[in-house]
Amino acid sequence: MVTQDAGALVLFSGGQDSTTCLAWALERFGRVETIGFNYGQRHIVELECRKEVLSRLRQRFPRWSSKLGNDQVVDLGLLKDISDTALTRDVEISMGTNGLPTTFVPGRNLLFLTVSAAVAYRRGIKTLVGGMCETDFSGYPDCRDDTMKALQVVLNLGMEKRFVIETPLMWIDKAETWRLAERLGGEILIDLIKEHTHTCYKGDRSQRHDWGRGCGTCPACELRANGYKRYIAGPAIAAVA
Repeated sequence: MVTQDAGALVLFSGGQDSTTCLAWALERFGRVETIGFNYGQRHIVELECRKEVLSRLRQRFPRWSSKLGNDQVVDLGLLKDISDTALTRDVEISMGTNGLPTTFVPGRNLLFLTVSAAVAYRRGIKTLVGGMCETDFSGYPDCRDDTMKALQVVLNLGMEKRFVIETPLMWIDKAETWRLAERLGGEILIDLIKEHTHTCYKGDRSQRHDWGRGCGTCPACELRANGYKRYIAGPAIAAVA
């Protein structure tokens, strides 16, 4: 089902959420490109995982393969240089004195979307797709729907364009994210997400769980694991034809 001809650019990290968003975009757009970011993240293994996920999506989903276009990774190491967080330093993951977890990287999503809009401008793409969510999330202010709406206005004014920021996961929890992936790609996509995507903040891929690989104790792993438990407790959902 193609709903747009101007194409979509997916912010693709190689994690569960962005992989689900990529499948969502591939069902709806005739041309889909991907962009990732190296910002000196502690879990930089995700950049290797994203290559594997893209390769397997092309192999396992012929209906999507011809739509899946250019991919690039942008170096945003300046985020590590100017921040002091548990995602850019080997420090304890905890709750900060400001009421936000120490995994919050100030300005990260704002910068990601601004750079993505600049790339989309050059590539003639209208829609930016991100996995931001404020239903099951860590309280990051740059994941809120209000932030996305405000940023869309700023990007359109600043670039004299009519970009649309799509956030398919904004109002669903992690269990529903698993179910959405099943609707889009069936068990093949579920297995791909479990085996090849990366979510763990600590970058641990040595431990295999029923929901995928990770340390199993960091907030990202706990969120993914709890969502998977609720997902498998619900009814199975057929893949999109």
